[in-house]
Amino acid sequence: MSTIAIIGGGNIGEALLSGLLRSGRDAKDIAVAERVASRARYLSKTYSVPVTSVADAVQTADFVIVAVKPSDVASVTDEVAEAIARVEGNNGERVLVTVVAGVSTDYFEAKLPAGVPVIRVMPNAPMVVRAGVSALAKGRFASQQQLSEVAALFDAVGSVLTVPESQLDAVTAVSGSGPAYFFLMVEALVDAGVAAGLSRAVATDLVVQTLAGSAAMLLERLQDSSEASDLDTTPARLRATVTSPAGTTAAGLTELERGGFRAAVSAAVAAAKTRAGQLGITSE
Repeated sequence: MSTIAIIGGGNIGEALLSGLLRSGRDAKDIAVAERVASRARYLSKTYSVPVTSVADAVQTADFVIVAVKPSDVASVTDEVAEAIARVEGNNGERVLVTVVAGVSTDYFEAKLPAGVPVIRVMPNAPMVVRAGVSALAKGRFASQQQLSEVAALFDAVGSVLTVPESQLDAVTAVSGSGPAYFFLMVEALVDAGVAAGLSRAVATDLVVQTLAGSAAMLLERLQDSSEASDLDTTPARLRATVTSPAGTTAAGLTELERGGFRAAVSAAVAAAKTRAGQLGITSE
């Protein structure tokens, strides 16, 4: 079984840690490096994993997952580079996996010892319940085998797909930020239900179950389909099946369109993609 070092115990690092443990990964095969003492104590107590220094975590790891804020990536990468350089017999055996938004693979490749393979991943928060989706892109020195091994790690916490690195800012805007868009939609529907006369408990149950069931319907239809064009048309066809002419759903959809629902979603994704690019760090 491969060993894993997670550098950074923040939200994304904890989500990955929790998801890996839920998938059956042994806690002894995972080490976490976390600078904040209170956070380190929390992770150690909650997940029963060793929380140690970057140097110690890297020394015993096959995969080094950097999960820190973009503002911390420079100092952390320096520590990781020093730790890898000190390990005897390192011939690219340690794969660096970055889940840091906006930081390119060539940035890490320029700071790490020559030839260290780098794979960039954009996961999302639902991996904490093994329902995430992660997009992977490999750097210059990473092999297809290493990409497959990293895909297997993240497959344990959800679905996985591979994209060109140039598309990762768009991935960040859609799936990385997407859970927040979803939770805002839940909030809005619950509030609207309360305004319409429901109790908050009833409205919440109705909204959550409705959205979960609708997602399950869509996933089932897409999985059963053999036509590539269905990726575009299935959501629209499902929407049509629950929209009777001049009915209640039609009236509601008319108001969403009048309020600029599609335009607002498009603007949100565009703004998130732009922000991901602004946070970006390259080797230049």
